[in-house]
Amino acid sequence: MKKAFPILLSFTILVGVLLWIFVLRTPPGPAALPDPSEATIAPTAPIPPLVQPPRGFMADWSSLNAYQDTISAPELRNLLETVYTVDDTWKQVIEIDEATATIQTAGEPFVLRLRRPDLPAPASVKRHWRSEVPLRDLHIAIDPGHIGGDFAAIEERQFGLPNDKPVREGELTLQTAMRLKPLLEAMGARVSLVRESNTPVTKKRSADFLALYRKYNPQWPDALLQPYANGRFYRRDEIVERARIVNEELKPDLVLCLHYNASSGSGDWSTPGAPVFVEENHFHLLLNGAYTVDEVLDEGDRFEMLERILQRTHEREAALGEVAARVFLKRSGLTPYSYDPESKRARNVNGQPALWARNLLANRSYLCPVLFFEPYVMNNADVYARIQAGDYDGETLVNGVLRPSIMREYAEAVGAGIAEFYGTGAGK
Repeated sequence: MKKAFPILLSFTILVGVLLWIFVLRTPPGPAALPDPSEATIAPTAPIPPLVQPPRGFMADWSSLNAYQDTISAPELRNLLETVYTVDDTWKQVIEIDEATATIQTAGEPFVLRLRRPDLPAPASVKRHWRSEVPLRDLHIAIDPGHIGGDFAAIEERQFGLPNDKPVREGELTLQTAMRLKPLLEAMGARVSLVRESNTPVTKKRSADFLALYRKYNPQWPDALLQPYANGRFYRRDEIVERARIVNEELKPDLVLCLHYNASSGSGDWSTPGAPVFVEENHFHLLLNGAYTVDEVLDEGDRFEMLERILQRTHEREAALGEVAARVFLKRSGLTPYSYDPESKRARNVNGQPALWARNLLANRSYLCPVLFFEPYVMNNADVYARIQAGDYDGETLVNGVLRPSIMREYAEAVGAGIAEFYGTGAGK
């Protein structure tokens, strides 16, 4: 037993050494991968809601003091209910009684004294535009809609088939304006163009507004901010600068805003190289009005709405618009476009099929009567072919039909409407 013990001890030590070498000293293997079904992934922080930078417009309510005692309660209420709004939301911010209209503002409410209904309306109110003048003394500004040129893609007003010349609305409207201007001048009117080239009138560009949007939305990536910056450039700042030119430099008696239309077949112009052609082709003429719920509740829009009401702009627009729309339909052969009767952004004017009221930045901020023309569906196959044919003298075959240049037909239809309105004495 005494000899067996050292042997047993030696064997035990040997097993322990081997165990230590081959087991305890073996480098650990890679850590076991977690079961994906049990893995917990930290959620990505959501992007906060977009913050729109301030528009920079400040309503000067004190300027409306020039219109104290000029409009009666029935007149104001009628214009609000039948032309300028689409529902009763206006009553939340404008309270009318027999003697006053109290309008909510960011500060103290503005109180407008109302004229007694039994008293005559004033012979004139404060405004730069004139109504009782003949065509030979009239100053007309033509505003060719959009921009065109290198900016057509940014403003989403360009499309066309491969190998065709691109259809750019801003270029078409300028070509049309150049044809209309001498027609009106030949009638004796003084005519100005709000823009004379396919470049913006504003000095700012999308890059300026991208920097502005970054400032207010630091957590938003540029790719998401860029469309908002583009829109701020061409939908707002460009029109605001045109309004400054119209209101402070030109001060015309009438503005003619020229546009071409397009159908939803082109969607949002997001596939300009593969346009969808449609059968429809129509015309409508827009006056200012039909402020939406949000627009009535917006202090800036509400101020500009009341400014137009108090300057008695609608009466002149409607009288001009009825004649201009009727003549355009007759001269062009287009059918009148009709909005949904239940629309919350448009109202028909005086039962005229092609005459509608909508609140657009241009027809709201130009402080005079504005006729906003929307003829010809550019993605209609015949219209597209006429645009491809370009501008030319006389007539040429387009899709088997002798047609004048579409730009000249447009210009001549507008000019004929203006001539008829003033020629009948309605403009005097």
